[in-house]
Amino acid sequence: MMAKKGFVRSIVVENPSLNNNTADAQRLEQCLLDELGTDYIKIPLSILKKLPSNLRSWGFRAKAVLFKDRHSWILVDLLNSMSDNPVLGTAVDIGTTRIVVSLIDLETGVEIGRKGFDNPQAAIGPDVLARIHYSSKKTGLAELNNLVIDSVNFNISALCKEHGYKKEDVYLFTGAGNTAMTHLFLGIEAIEIIKEPYIPCVNIPDTQPAVNLNLDINKNALAFLFPNIGSYFGGDLISGILFSGLDQKQDTCIVVDVGTNAEIVVGNKDWLIACAGAAGPALEGGVSKMGMTAKPGVIDQVWIDPDSRDLMIHAIDEINPVGICGSGMIDLAAGLFLSKRIDIQGKFSRQICGEQLFEKDGINHFILVDENHSGTGEAISLSQVDLNSLTSSKAAMYTILEVIVKNTAGLEFSDLEKFYVAGTFGSFINPVSAISIGMLPDIPLETFEVLGNSSLGGAKELLKDPDAFERIMKIRQSITYIELNVNQEFMNMFSGAKFYPHTDASRFPSLQNKI
Repeated sequence: MMAKKGFVRSIVVENPSLNNNTADAQRLEQCLLDELGTDYIKIPLSILKKLPSNLRSWGFRAKAVLFKDRHSWILVDLLNSMSDNPVLGTAVDIGTTRIVVSLIDLETGVEIGRKGFDNPQAAIGPDVLARIHYSSKKTGLAELNNLVIDSVNFNISALCKEHGYKKEDVYLFTGAGNTAMTHLFLGIEAIEIIKEPYIPCVNIPDTQPAVNLNLDINKNALAFLFPNIGSYFGGDLISGILFSGLDQKQDTCIVVDVGTNAEIVVGNKDWLIACAGAAGPALEGGVSKMGMTAKPGVIDQVWIDPDSRDLMIHAIDEINPVGICGSGMIDLAAGLFLSKRIDIQGKFSRQICGEQLFEKDGINHFILVDENHSGTGEAISLSQVDLNSLTSSKAAMYTILEVIVKNTAGLEFSDLEKFYVAGTFGSFINPVSAISIGMLPDIPLETFEVLGNSSLGGAKELLKDPDAFERIMKIRQSITYIELNVNQEFMNMFSGAKFYPHTDASRFPSLQNKI
Protein backbone atom coordinates (compact mmCIF):
# COMPACT_ATOMS: atom_id res chain seq x y z
CA MET A 1 0.00 0.00 0.00
CA MET A 2 1.16 3.54 -0.69
CA ALA A 3 2.09 5.51 2.41
CA LYS A 4 2.11 8.85 0.56
CA LYS A 5 2.55 10.10 -2.95
CA GLY A 6 6.22 10.89 -2.63
CA PHE A 7 9.57 9.26 -3.25
CA VAL A 8 9.36 7.06 -0.14
CA ARG A 9 6.76 4.28 -0.26
CA SER A 10 5.87 1.50 2.19
CA ILE A 11 5.44 -1.75 0.24
CA VAL A 12 4.50 -5.37 0.88
CA VAL A 13 6.12 -7.92 -1.45
CA GLU A 14 4.21 -11.14 -2.11
CA ASN A 15 5.61 -14.10 -0.17
CA PRO A 16 7.20 -16.88 -2.21
CA SER A 17 5.69 -20.38 -2.15
CA LEU A 18 5.80 -23.67 -3.99
CA ASN A 19 2.92 -22.30 -6.05
CA ASN A 20 4.73 -19.03 -6.73
CA ASN A 21 8.41 -19.57 -7.34
CA THR A 22 8.95 -16.22 -9.10
CA ALA A 23 12.36 -14.74 -8.25
CA ASP A 24 12.55 -12.26 -5.37
CA ALA A 25 13.65 -9.46 -7.72
CA GLN A 26 10.71 -10.01 -10.07
CA ARG A 27 8.18 -10.09 -7.21
CA LEU A 28 9.70 -6.85 -5.87
CA GLU A 29 9.59 -5.39 -9.36
CA GLN A 30 5.90 -6.31 -9.83
CA CYS A 31 5.04 -4.87 -6.42
CA LEU A 32 6.69 -1.58 -7.33
CA LEU A 33 5.14 -1.46 -10.82
CA ASP A 34 1.69 -1.90 -9.26
CA GLU A 35 2.47 0.66 -6.56
CA LEU A 36 3.67 3.28 -9.03
CA GLY A 37 1.29 2.55 -11.89
CA THR A 38 4.17 2.37 -14.33
CA ASP A 39 5.61 -0.12 -16.84
CA TYR A 40 9.30 -0.07 -15.98
CA ILE A 41 11.55 0.38 -12.97
CA LYS A 42 15.31 0.06 -12.55
CA ILE A 43 16.53 -2.03 -9.61
CA PRO A 44 20.30 -1.63 -9.09
CA LEU A 45 22.68 -4.53 -8.42
CA SER A 46 23.60 -3.13 -5.01
CA ILE A 47 20.02 -3.79 -3.80
CA LEU A 48 19.83 -7.26 -5.39
CA LYS A 49 22.95 -8.47 -3.60
CA LYS A 50 21.22 -8.70 -0.22
CA LEU A 51 17.61 -8.80 -1.37
CA PRO A 52 16.76 -12.42 -0.38
CA SER A 53 17.99 -12.11 3.22
CA ASN A 54 16.61 -8.59 3.65
CA LEU A 55 13.11 -9.45 2.42
CA ARG A 56 12.89 -12.49 4.68
CA SER A 57 14.25 -10.77 7.80
CA TRP A 58 11.83 -7.88 7.20
CA GLY A 59 8.79 -10.14 6.72
CA PHE A 60 8.57 -9.06 3.06
CA ARG A 61 7.70 -5.55 4.16
CA ALA A 62 9.98 -2.71 3.14
CA LYS A 63 10.38 1.00 2.67
CA ALA A 64 11.29 1.86 -0.93
CA VAL A 65 13.29 5.00 -1.65
CA LEU A 66 12.55 5.96 -5.25
CA PHE A 67 13.30 8.57 -7.87
CA LYS A 68 11.82 9.33 -11.26
CA ASP A 69 13.70 10.64 -14.27
CA ARG A 70 12.96 11.03 -17.96
CA HIS A 71 13.58 7.34 -18.67
CA SER A 72 11.89 5.50 -15.81
CA TRP A 73 11.37 5.11 -12.11
CA ILE A 74 14.51 4.07 -10.20
CA LEU A 75 14.71 2.16 -6.93
CA VAL A 76 17.38 4.08 -5.01
CA ASP A 77 17.39 1.85 -1.91
CA LEU A 78 15.28 -0.64 -0.01
CA LEU A 79 15.03 -0.23 3.77
CA ASN A 80 13.49 -2.13 6.64
CA SER A 81 9.90 -0.94 7.02
CA MET A 82 10.39 -0.85 10.80
CA SER A 83 13.49 1.34 10.54
CA ASP A 84 13.20 4.80 12.00
CA ASN A 85 16.30 6.01 10.18
CA PRO A 86 15.54 9.28 8.36
CA VAL A 87 15.29 9.43 4.58
CA LEU A 88 16.48 12.85 3.45
CA GLY A 89 17.10 14.78 0.27
CA THR A 90 19.07 17.93 -0.49
CA ALA A 91 17.97 20.66 -2.88
CA VAL A 92 20.73 23.02 -4.00
CA ASP A 93 20.70 26.39 -5.74
CA ILE A 94 24.06 26.43 -7.52
CA GLY A 95 24.39 30.20 -7.85
CA THR A 96 27.28 32.00 -9.51
CA THR A 97 27.78 34.18 -6.43
CA ARG A 98 26.07 32.21 -3.69
CA ILE A 99 25.07 28.59 -3.15
CA VAL A 100 22.16 27.56 -0.92
CA VAL A 101 21.60 24.01 0.36
CA SER A 102 18.23 22.87 1.73
CA LEU A 103 17.70 19.66 3.71
CA ILE A 104 14.32 17.97 3.11
CA ASP A 105 12.61 15.08 4.90
CA LEU A 106 11.55 12.95 1.91
CA GLU A 107 8.80 11.19 3.89
CA THR A 108 7.03 14.36 5.00
CA GLY A 109 8.24 16.94 2.44
CA VAL A 110 9.19 19.26 5.31
CA GLU A 111 12.30 21.46 5.03
CA ILE A 112 14.54 20.66 8.01
CA GLY A 113 16.95 23.55 7.47
CA ARG A 114 19.04 25.42 4.93
CA LYS A 115 22.51 26.87 4.68
CA GLY A 116 23.86 29.53 2.31
CA PHE A 117 27.51 30.19 1.49
CA ASP A 118 29.59 32.03 -1.08
CA ASN A 119 30.47 30.08 -4.21
CA PRO A 120 34.21 29.36 -3.72
CA GLN A 121 34.77 29.50 -7.48
CA ALA A 122 34.61 33.29 -7.10
CA ALA A 123 38.24 33.13 -5.87
CA ILE A 124 39.21 32.06 -9.40
CA GLY A 125 36.79 34.29 -11.30
CA PRO A 126 34.04 36.63 -10.11
CA ASP A 127 31.83 35.94 -13.11
CA VAL A 128 30.83 33.08 -15.39
CA LEU A 129 33.00 34.29 -18.27
CA ALA A 130 36.21 34.31 -16.21
CA ARG A 131 35.49 30.84 -14.83
CA ILE A 132 34.78 29.34 -18.22
CA HIS A 133 38.03 30.79 -19.60
CA TYR A 134 39.89 29.37 -16.60
CA SER A 135 38.22 25.99 -17.08
CA SER A 136 39.87 25.66 -20.50
CA LYS A 137 43.34 25.68 -18.91
CA LYS A 138 45.11 22.38 -18.21
CA THR A 139 43.80 21.72 -14.69
CA GLY A 140 41.26 24.54 -14.61
CA LEU A 141 38.08 22.49 -15.00
CA ALA A 142 39.11 20.03 -12.27
CA GLU A 143 40.00 22.90 -9.91
CA LEU A 144 36.67 24.65 -10.42
CA ASN A 145 34.76 21.38 -10.09
CA ASN A 146 36.57 20.39 -6.90
CA LEU A 147 35.94 23.79 -5.33
CA VAL A 148 32.18 23.65 -5.76
CA ILE A 149 31.77 19.93 -4.94
CA ASP A 150 33.94 20.15 -1.81
CA SER A 151 32.03 23.18 -0.52
CA VAL A 152 28.65 21.54 -1.19
CA ASN A 153 29.80 18.33 0.55
CA PHE A 154 31.08 20.28 3.55
CA ASN A 155 27.86 22.25 3.93
CA ILE A 156 25.55 19.25 3.44
CA SER A 157 27.47 17.43 6.17
CA ALA A 158 27.40 20.49 8.45
CA LEU A 159 23.68 20.99 7.87
CA CYS A 160 22.97 17.34 8.68
CA LYS A 161 25.03 17.48 11.89
CA GLU A 162 23.37 20.72 12.92
CA HIS A 163 19.99 18.95 12.91
CA GLY A 164 21.10 15.61 14.35
CA TYR A 165 21.41 13.65 11.11
CA LYS A 166 24.20 12.01 9.13
CA LYS A 167 25.25 12.74 5.55
CA GLU A 168 24.50 9.05 4.81
CA ASP A 169 20.82 9.83 5.47
CA VAL A 170 20.72 11.83 2.22
CA TYR A 171 19.43 9.69 -0.68
CA LEU A 172 18.45 12.29 -3.30
CA PHE A 173 20.20 15.40 -4.57
CA THR A 174 18.53 17.97 -6.85
CA GLY A 175 20.45 20.98 -8.12
CA ALA A 176 19.57 24.01 -10.23
CA GLY A 177 22.02 26.48 -11.72
CA ASN A 178 22.65 28.42 -14.87
CA THR A 179 24.06 26.56 -17.86
CA ALA A 180 27.70 27.33 -17.07
CA MET A 181 27.40 26.50 -13.36
CA THR A 182 25.69 23.20 -14.26
CA HIS A 183 28.54 22.24 -16.59
CA LEU A 184 31.21 23.14 -14.02
CA PHE A 185 29.31 21.24 -11.30
CA LEU A 186 29.24 18.14 -13.50
CA GLY A 187 32.89 18.59 -14.50
CA ILE A 188 31.95 19.01 -18.17
CA GLU A 189 33.91 21.15 -20.66
CA ALA A 190 32.20 24.53 -20.87
CA ILE A 191 34.33 26.62 -23.23
CA GLU A 192 31.98 26.19 -26.25
CA ILE A 193 29.22 27.97 -24.30
CA ILE A 194 31.02 31.28 -24.84
CA LYS A 195 32.33 30.63 -28.37
CA GLU A 196 30.18 31.24 -31.42
CA PRO A 197 27.73 29.60 -32.10
CA TYR A 198 27.46 29.23 -28.26
CA ILE A 199 26.68 25.52 -27.89
CA PRO A 200 26.50 23.81 -24.48
CA CYS A 201 27.82 20.26 -24.16
CA VAL A 202 24.54 19.06 -22.67
CA ASN A 203 21.06 20.50 -22.22
CA ILE A 204 19.43 17.59 -20.38
CA PRO A 205 21.92 15.87 -18.05
CA ASP A 206 20.96 12.32 -17.08
CA THR A 207 20.27 11.42 -13.46
CA GLN A 208 23.58 10.21 -12.04
CA PRO A 209 24.69 8.10 -9.08
CA ALA A 210 25.85 10.76 -6.62
CA VAL A 211 29.24 9.04 -6.33
CA ASN A 212 29.85 9.82 -10.01
CA LEU A 213 29.85 13.52 -9.09
CA ASN A 214 31.95 12.92 -5.93
CA LEU A 215 29.01 13.93 -3.77
CA ASP A 216 29.66 12.60 -0.28
CA ILE A 217 26.19 11.43 0.75
CA ASN A 218 24.54 7.97 0.87
CA LYS A 219 26.45 5.49 -1.31
CA ASN A 220 23.28 4.65 -3.26
CA ALA A 221 22.10 8.26 -3.63
CA LEU A 222 21.08 9.73 -6.99
CA ALA A 223 21.74 13.27 -8.25
CA PHE A 224 19.66 15.23 -10.74
CA LEU A 225 20.52 18.62 -12.21
CA PHE A 226 17.78 20.69 -13.83
CA PRO A 227 18.02 20.87 -17.63
CA ASN A 228 18.81 24.06 -19.50
CA ILE A 229 17.52 25.34 -22.82
CA GLY A 230 20.72 26.90 -24.13
CA SER A 231 23.76 28.91 -23.20
CA TYR A 232 21.77 31.76 -21.66
CA PHE A 233 18.71 30.02 -20.25
CA GLY A 234 19.63 27.58 -17.52
CA GLY A 235 18.13 25.10 -15.12
CA ASP A 236 17.77 27.74 -12.42
CA LEU A 237 15.14 29.49 -14.56
CA ILE A 238 13.27 26.29 -15.37
CA SER A 239 13.31 25.57 -11.64
CA GLY A 240 11.92 29.06 -11.00
CA ILE A 241 9.07 28.53 -13.47
CA LEU A 242 8.23 25.24 -11.74
CA PHE A 243 8.24 26.94 -8.33
CA SER A 244 6.09 29.86 -9.46
CA GLY A 245 3.55 27.55 -11.10
CA LEU A 246 3.64 29.76 -14.20
CA ASP A 247 3.29 26.66 -16.39
CA GLN A 248 -0.06 25.87 -14.74
CA LYS A 249 -1.61 29.35 -14.69
CA GLN A 250 -4.86 29.97 -16.51
CA ASP A 251 -4.18 33.70 -16.83
CA THR A 252 -1.00 35.28 -18.14
CA CYS A 253 1.65 36.01 -15.51
CA ILE A 254 5.30 37.05 -15.56
CA VAL A 255 8.37 35.90 -13.62
CA VAL A 256 11.30 38.29 -13.38
CA ASP A 257 14.51 36.91 -11.87
CA VAL A 258 16.80 39.83 -11.10
CA GLY A 259 20.45 39.21 -10.38
CA THR A 260 23.52 40.04 -12.42
CA ASN A 261 21.21 39.65 -15.40
CA ALA A 262 17.46 39.99 -15.64
CA GLU A 263 15.78 36.83 -16.88
CA ILE A 264 12.13 37.15 -17.74
CA VAL A 265 9.43 34.60 -18.58
CA VAL A 266 5.87 35.55 -19.49
CA GLY A 267 3.02 33.18 -20.23
CA ASN A 268 0.58 30.63 -18.83
CA LYS A 269 -0.27 26.92 -19.15
CA ASP A 270 -0.56 27.25 -22.94
CA TRP A 271 2.56 29.22 -23.85
CA LEU A 272 5.80 30.60 -22.36
CA ILE A 273 8.13 33.24 -23.82
CA ALA A 274 11.50 33.99 -22.25
CA CYS A 275 14.38 36.38 -22.70
CA ALA A 276 17.42 37.56 -20.77
CA GLY A 277 19.25 40.85 -20.63
CA ALA A 278 21.91 42.62 -18.60
CA ALA A 279 19.89 44.80 -16.24
CA GLY A 280 21.47 44.21 -12.89
CA PRO A 281 25.27 44.56 -12.74
CA ALA A 282 24.95 48.13 -11.45
CA LEU A 283 22.85 46.86 -8.58
CA GLU A 284 25.00 44.13 -7.08
CA GLY A 285 28.59 45.24 -6.76
CA GLY A 286 29.17 45.24 -10.51
CA VAL A 287 29.37 48.59 -12.27
CA SER A 288 28.63 50.50 -9.09
CA LYS A 289 31.30 50.55 -6.41
CA MET A 290 28.54 51.17 -3.94
CA GLY A 291 26.37 48.16 -4.68
CA MET A 292 27.20 45.08 -2.61
CA THR A 293 25.67 41.76 -1.61
CA ALA A 294 23.28 41.89 1.33
CA LYS A 295 25.05 41.15 4.64
CA PRO A 296 25.27 42.71 8.15
CA GLY A 297 25.75 46.47 7.99
CA VAL A 298 24.59 46.81 4.40
CA ILE A 299 21.83 49.36 3.80
CA ASP A 300 18.84 47.48 2.41
CA GLN A 301 16.13 50.12 2.80
CA VAL A 302 15.94 53.88 2.24
CA TRP A 303 12.85 56.04 2.55
CA ILE A 304 11.80 59.68 2.92
CA ASP A 305 10.66 61.09 6.23
CA PRO A 306 7.19 62.49 5.38
CA ASP A 307 7.71 65.61 7.52
CA SER A 308 11.36 66.61 7.15
CA ARG A 309 11.85 65.06 3.65
CA ASP A 310 15.13 63.69 5.00
CA LEU A 311 16.31 60.31 3.76
CA MET A 312 16.05 57.59 6.41
CA ILE A 313 18.01 54.32 6.20
CA HIS A 314 17.93 50.79 7.57
CA ALA A 315 21.05 48.61 7.72
CA ILE A 316 20.92 44.83 8.07
CA ASP A 317 21.29 43.80 11.74
CA GLU A 318 20.92 47.51 12.56
CA ILE A 319 24.63 48.17 12.92
CA ASN A 320 26.62 51.10 11.52
CA PRO A 321 26.35 50.89 7.73
CA VAL A 322 29.24 49.69 5.57
CA GLY A 323 27.62 50.00 2.14
CA ILE A 324 24.38 49.58 0.23
CA CYS A 325 22.88 46.69 -1.73
CA GLY A 326 20.66 46.61 -4.82
CA SER A 327 17.31 47.01 -3.07
CA GLY A 328 18.72 49.91 -1.04
CA MET A 329 20.01 51.59 -4.18
CA ILE A 330 16.58 51.44 -5.81
CA ASP A 331 15.01 52.86 -2.64
CA LEU A 332 17.67 55.57 -2.59
CA ALA A 333 17.12 56.54 -6.24
CA ALA A 334 13.37 56.68 -5.60
CA GLY A 335 13.89 58.85 -2.52
CA LEU A 336 16.26 61.18 -4.38
CA PHE A 337 13.81 61.58 -7.24
CA LEU A 338 10.65 62.04 -5.17
CA SER A 339 12.42 64.61 -2.95
CA LYS A 340 13.63 66.40 -6.12
CA ARG A 341 17.29 65.87 -5.20
CA ILE A 342 17.70 64.47 -8.70
CA ASP A 343 15.88 65.68 -11.81
CA ILE A 344 14.08 63.69 -14.51
CA GLN A 345 17.43 63.01 -16.21
CA GLY A 346 18.84 61.51 -13.02
CA LYS A 347 21.21 64.42 -12.35
CA PHE A 348 21.82 65.79 -8.86
CA SER A 349 20.30 69.17 -8.00
CA ARG A 350 22.97 71.15 -6.18
CA GLN A 351 20.38 73.58 -4.89
CA ILE A 352 18.20 70.94 -3.20
CA CYS A 353 20.98 68.53 -2.14
CA GLY A 354 22.88 71.35 -0.46
CA GLU A 355 25.70 70.23 1.83
CA GLN A 356 24.96 66.56 1.16
CA LEU A 357 26.54 67.02 -2.26
CA PHE A 358 30.29 67.31 -2.72
CA GLU A 359 32.55 67.22 -5.75
CA LYS A 360 35.53 64.91 -6.14
CA ASP A 361 37.64 64.72 -9.31
CA GLY A 362 34.94 66.71 -11.09
CA ILE A 363 32.21 64.20 -10.17
CA ASN A 364 29.30 64.95 -7.83
CA HIS A 365 28.79 62.65 -4.83
CA PHE A 366 25.72 62.52 -2.59
CA ILE A 367 26.46 61.68 1.05
CA LEU A 368 23.99 59.16 2.43
CA VAL A 369 25.86 58.41 5.68
CA ASP A 370 28.65 60.65 6.99
CA GLU A 371 31.95 59.26 8.29
CA ASN A 372 30.88 59.65 11.93
CA HIS A 373 27.97 57.22 11.51
CA SER A 374 29.56 54.85 9.01
CA GLY A 375 30.88 51.42 9.93
CA THR A 376 33.93 51.97 7.75
CA GLY A 377 35.04 55.37 9.06
CA GLU A 378 34.41 56.84 5.64
CA ALA A 379 31.29 58.50 4.26
CA ILE A 380 28.96 56.27 2.26
CA SER A 381 28.08 58.23 -0.84
CA LEU A 382 26.47 57.81 -4.24
CA SER A 383 28.41 59.29 -7.16
CA GLN A 384 26.86 60.62 -10.34
CA VAL A 385 28.67 57.77 -12.13
CA ASP A 386 26.97 55.22 -9.84
CA LEU A 387 23.63 56.91 -10.38
CA ASN A 388 24.11 56.89 -14.15
CA SER A 389 24.75 53.14 -13.98
CA LEU A 390 21.59 52.67 -11.96
CA THR A 391 19.65 54.80 -14.45
CA SER A 392 20.87 52.61 -17.32
CA SER A 393 19.99 49.45 -15.40
CA LYS A 394 16.47 50.59 -14.57
CA ALA A 395 15.96 51.70 -18.18
CA ALA A 396 17.21 48.34 -19.47
CA MET A 397 14.89 46.51 -17.10
CA TYR A 398 11.81 48.47 -18.14
CA THR A 399 12.68 48.20 -21.84
CA ILE A 400 13.17 44.43 -21.65
CA LEU A 401 9.79 44.13 -19.90
CA GLU A 402 8.17 46.31 -22.54
CA VAL A 403 9.68 44.29 -25.40
CA ILE A 404 8.63 40.89 -24.07
CA VAL A 405 5.16 41.88 -22.79
CA LYS A 406 4.04 44.40 -25.39
CA ASN A 407 6.04 43.80 -28.56
CA THR A 408 6.45 40.02 -28.33
CA ALA A 409 3.40 38.76 -26.43
CA GLY A 410 1.11 41.56 -27.69
CA LEU A 411 -0.16 42.37 -24.19
CA GLU A 412 -0.42 45.38 -21.92
CA PHE A 413 1.12 45.37 -18.45
CA SER A 414 -2.41 45.60 -17.07
CA ASP A 415 -3.17 42.19 -18.64
CA LEU A 416 -0.78 40.46 -16.24
CA GLU A 417 -2.55 38.56 -13.48
CA LYS A 418 0.61 38.24 -11.36
CA PHE A 419 4.07 39.82 -11.49
CA TYR A 420 6.45 37.44 -9.71
CA VAL A 421 9.82 38.83 -8.60
CA ALA A 422 12.52 36.24 -7.93
CA GLY A 423 16.24 36.02 -7.28
CA THR A 424 18.32 37.00 -4.27
CA PHE A 425 18.12 40.67 -5.17
CA GLY A 426 14.50 40.41 -6.26
CA SER A 427 13.57 39.05 -2.85
CA PHE A 428 14.23 42.43 -1.23
CA ILE A 429 13.04 44.81 -3.91
CA ASN A 430 10.34 47.30 -2.91
CA PRO A 431 7.90 47.50 -5.86
CA VAL A 432 6.84 51.03 -4.86
CA SER A 433 10.45 52.25 -5.21
CA ALA A 434 10.98 50.33 -8.44
CA ILE A 435 7.82 51.87 -9.91
CA SER A 436 8.86 55.33 -8.68
CA ILE A 437 12.06 55.28 -10.74
CA GLY A 438 10.41 53.66 -13.75
CA MET A 439 12.10 50.28 -13.36
CA LEU A 440 8.88 48.26 -13.04
CA PRO A 441 5.54 49.05 -14.67
CA ASP A 442 2.93 51.05 -12.76
CA ILE A 443 0.44 48.28 -12.03
CA PRO A 444 -1.54 47.56 -8.82
CA LEU A 445 0.76 46.59 -5.94
CA GLU A 446 -1.25 43.45 -5.21
CA THR A 447 -0.15 42.16 -8.63
CA PHE A 448 3.44 41.88 -7.37
CA GLU A 449 4.50 38.78 -5.46
CA VAL A 450 7.98 38.03 -4.15
CA LEU A 451 9.08 34.44 -4.78
CA GLY A 452 12.42 34.58 -2.99
CA ASN A 453 14.95 31.98 -4.12
CA SER A 454 12.86 30.37 -6.86
CA SER A 455 15.79 28.29 -8.14
CA LEU A 456 16.03 26.58 -4.75
CA GLY A 457 12.23 26.47 -4.54
CA GLY A 458 11.93 24.42 -7.73
CA ALA A 459 14.69 22.03 -6.66
CA LYS A 460 12.82 21.48 -3.38
CA GLU A 461 9.55 20.99 -5.25
CA LEU A 462 11.04 18.10 -7.21
CA LEU A 463 12.04 16.34 -3.98
CA LYS A 464 8.47 16.58 -2.73
CA ASP A 465 6.48 15.75 -5.84
CA PRO A 466 7.38 12.98 -8.34
CA ASP A 467 4.94 14.51 -10.84
CA ALA A 468 7.19 17.58 -11.01
CA PHE A 469 9.52 15.74 -13.36
CA GLU A 470 7.01 15.69 -16.22
CA ARG A 471 6.36 19.38 -15.60
CA ILE A 472 10.07 20.17 -15.83
CA MET A 473 10.38 18.47 -19.20
CA LYS A 474 7.17 20.03 -20.47
CA ILE A 475 8.35 23.51 -19.38
CA ARG A 476 11.61 22.98 -21.22
CA GLN A 477 9.78 21.94 -24.40
CA SER A 478 7.19 24.72 -24.31
CA ILE A 479 9.46 27.76 -23.84
CA THR A 480 10.09 30.04 -26.79
CA TYR A 481 13.35 31.85 -26.13
CA ILE A 482 13.82 35.20 -27.89
CA GLU A 483 17.07 37.04 -28.38
CA LEU A 484 16.92 40.71 -27.51
CA ASN A 485 18.42 42.18 -30.62
CA VAL A 486 19.66 45.66 -29.83
CA ASN A 487 18.12 47.26 -32.89
CA GLN A 488 17.18 50.88 -33.42
CA GLU A 489 13.65 50.36 -32.07
CA PHE A 490 15.02 48.81 -28.87
CA MET A 491 17.51 51.68 -28.47
CA ASN A 492 14.75 54.26 -28.96
CA MET A 493 12.65 52.60 -26.26
CA PHE A 494 15.72 52.37 -24.01
CA SER A 495 16.46 56.09 -24.45
CA GLY A 496 12.93 56.97 -23.39
CA ALA A 497 13.24 54.82 -20.27
CA LYS A 498 16.45 56.58 -19.14
CA PHE A 499 14.36 59.44 -17.76
CA TYR A 500 12.68 59.42 -14.34
CA PRO A 501 10.27 57.76 -14.37
CA HIS A 502 10.03 57.85 -18.19
CA THR A 503 9.77 60.38 -21.00
CA ASP A 504 6.10 59.39 -21.15
CA ALA A 505 5.04 60.22 -17.59
CA SER A 506 1.46 59.10 -18.32
CA ARG A 507 2.69 55.51 -18.02
CA PHE A 508 3.13 56.11 -14.28
CA PRO A 509 -0.18 57.57 -13.08
CA SER A 510 0.48 56.69 -9.42
CA LEU A 511 3.32 59.24 -9.39
CA GLN A 512 1.28 62.16 -10.72
CA ASN A 513 0.69 63.63 -7.26
CA LYS A 514 4.20 62.89 -6.00
CA ILE A 515 6.39 64.60 -8.56
